Amino acid sequence: MTLEALPVGKTAQIKEVGGEGALRCRLLDMGLIPGTLVTVIKIAPMGDPIELRLRGYELTIRMEDARKIVLQEEAEEKPKVEETL
Repeated sequence: MTLEALPVGKTAQIKEVGGEGALRCRLLDMGLIPGTLVTVIKIAPMGDPIELRLRGYELTIRMEDARKIVLQEEAEEKPKVEETL
């Protein structure tokens, strides 16, 4: 799933940042680094841009750029391990 598909109010972890050259460097410089948690705050009325919260600040990016950011699929809940005596 890419960042553009994340619903408002949901949080996910960045898995991969795509793009090439200057665009990729700009995204990384803005803090969109693999492993970072990102929350969608709101989407503009016409659908572009998208406002995000990450690393303690808010960031607005174009949907075109959000399509280049791959998110970690939600992990299934881990089963509880029973203690053995």
